[in-house]
Amino acid sequence: MHAALSASLRASSLIPARAGVGLRFRHHQEVIDERPAIAWFEVHTENYMGGGRTPGCLDSIRRDYPISLHGVGLSLGSAEGIDVHHLNRVRAVVERVEPGLVSEHLSWSVIGGRYLADLLPLPLTEEALRVVCNNVDHMQSCLQRRIAIENPSSYLRFQHSTIPEWEFLAEVARRTGCGILCDVNNIYVSAKNHGWDAKAYLDALPPEAVTEIHLAGHSERQLDNGQVILIDDHGSRVASSVWSLYEQALKRFGCVPTLIEWDTSVPALDVLMEEAAIATAALEKQRNASPYANAA
Repeated sequence: MHAALSASLRASSLIPARAGVGLRFRHHQEVIDERPAIAWFEVHTENYMGGGRTPGCLDSIRRDYPISLHGVGLSLGSAEGIDVHHLNRVRAVVERVEPGLVSEHLSWSVIGGRYLADLLPLPLTEEALRVVCNNVDHMQSCLQRRIAIENPSSYLRFQHSTIPEWEFLAEVARRTGCGILCDVNNIYVSAKNHGWDAKAYLDALPPEAVTEIHLAGHSERQLDNGQVILIDDHGSRVASSVWSLYEQALKRFGCVPTLIEWDTSVPALDVLMEEAAIATAALEKQRNASPYANAA
């Protein structure tokens, strides 16, 4: 699959290397009516598989804005393979929307045909690596385009994992030719929870594979034993520590499309635009520092 990737799959992105925001239902009409100054939007693929008014709203918005599709339900880590019916529905949305980017998660959420309401972490082993690569190949072959895989946030680790997460993700990209969606908040959350070096994680990812960056808020939770863990809840502004790590990511990967995600307690669109403006300033700083940075 990888050998034929450049010849048979559309790998170029139509998403500008600027800051966009995650489009949620409560903002549909506002965007349609006011056409705010946002570079691009990303939506969850599964939200636009049905009928009714929702797909029509996206049709209207996509006439004026580049759109990225971010899937949450394909379960690329499932040993039983991808649900073909679900994949075909994803393909139908891709063909309708013609997105600039398509992405999914390095996780699993389906077993025995039952969908679990979470993006669950994988044991990072050679066997799991083969499963994920086979599923990514299947998805890319079906869609006839390159996809990007997002690194997870995690709170527990499997004792029998043998491959560091950053090496696992890089190897999936190498074997399948897929891109990497680098979620900087997820790296920060997981690094704090597990004692990893977040900067070393970034440095281990191949810059040429990183096609998108995600930024989001997180919260703290204290366990019964007194330990404090970070929860990737997408329910607040991006933390200052994550903004600092984002600047390190831009130095490593250059200017790539950057998304502000907010999925719980979704605020007014103006708040998302304020967060996007901070990302825009960081992107401009990186462009000014490197005359060869992507200026799309």
